[in-house]
Amino acid sequence: MENNNNSTDEERIINAQETNGDKVLDLSLRPKKLDEYIGQNKIKENLSIFIQAAQKRGEPIEHVLLYGSPGLGKTTLAHVISNELGSNIRVTSGPAIEKSGDLAAILTNLSEGDILFIDEIHRLNKNIEEILYPAMEDYALDIIIGKGPSARTLRLDLPRFTIIGATTKISSLSAPLRDRFGATYHLNFYEHNDIEKIINRSAKILSVGIEDEPVKEIAARSRFTPRVANRLLKRVRDYSEVKGDGRINNNLCQAAFDMLEIDELGLDWIDRKILETIIDKFGGGPVGLNTIAAATGEDMATVEDVYEPYLMRLAFLDRGPRGRIVTDIGHKHLGRKKKGQSKIL
Repeated sequence: MENNNNSTDEERIINAQETNGDKVLDLSLRPKKLDEYIGQNKIKENLSIFIQAAQKRGEPIEHVLLYGSPGLGKTTLAHVISNELGSNIRVTSGPAIEKSGDLAAILTNLSEGDILFIDEIHRLNKNIEEILYPAMEDYALDIIIGKGPSARTLRLDLPRFTIIGATTKISSLSAPLRDRFGATYHLNFYEHNDIEKIINRSAKILSVGIEDEPVKEIAARSRFTPRVANRLLKRVRDYSEVKGDGRINNNLCQAAFDMLEIDELGLDWIDRKILETIIDKFGGGPVGLNTIAAATGEDMATVEDVYEPYLMRLAFLDRGPRGRIVTDIGHKHLGRKKKGQSKIL
């Protein structure tokens, strides 16, 4: 089953990156407190102690770094921390802070105990980072006035605040910046039963009737990611409203996924196209990344950063010293014979 539409990654339903369509949905479904936040139990336990201890001392919490794949709830967790503390939260992102004046304007408008959430913090300009160091350590902002020999530094005191940084690429974060965070938490992919709980909770908030079996089917295709699960729920809901009475049953759910071309493990036509290209054109591999990109018409970085990670997590694709290889179970999932086999395993 192959789709010849030229879909961008932003249009993929199972893409975990946030889209404009997700923003309103995420706001309505976002938990407000730690006890409403499903999954990531170890992190919640640690955060609860961390927050309560700071509140007992009457101090702001230390700076927090959250990292993990897109769609796992880093932004949501930042808002939950803010709600637990009863603090105001200011939201920005690394690419949005282009000049030192931008950062100075943000920091000088913070109040005591406020939280500054910086998404994609690994994309901060290095010059901005240098200004951020004394702000994080000493709650002070160093401003250079004038130029040349007459230039002088003016230090402004800042209120005690907390930075919560979020990143999908912690390896791209400079060591000096990373070391200034007092607490670092890695958000893992979710367990299947936690995804089911999230789907049931979201369906209740959205006033969507859903049977048990469709919940399992949506969870199985969610790529262990809440954002994808909620997006799939929304699309199945739309289909059920048009083709049925609005209540999601198993037949309507299966029909919706057939239309969307998303299989039982969450692979869409692009994922299958990559695997099939390696099998059909290159005998299952090994084959280089640039060759795969050229053969599929996809960008190399997109193949490596977006498509490959999930295929590798399912053990359908392997990276060898000579290139990418479709594994035995990858062949089996597609119903293809591995080169040299007389039958499908």
